[in-house]
Amino acid sequence: MVKIRLRRMGKKHQPTYRVVVADERSPRDGRFIEAIGRYNPRVEPSEVVIDTDRAVEWLRKGAQPTEAVSKLFQIAGVPEKLKT
Repeated sequence: MVKIRLRRMGKKHQPTYRVVVADERSPRDGRFIEAIGRYNPRVEPSEVVIDTDRAVEWLRKGAQPTEAVSKLFQIAGVPEKLKT
């Protein structure tokens, strides 16, 4: 199964994340199919950049987002694009 999840980047105690599409069997920071966005929780307000067109395309193909990515999708407005 294909998952849309966060991949941790950055130095110790300074995390940034990439939103990636990956096989659920691959490790958290391992192989991925495609990077579709980024998330930086260290700035105020948090920076969320998602390629909504690619996200909708992967969701329509059956990819399952994790709980954290689902919340980021809400912020980026992916559910509204998915309805159209």
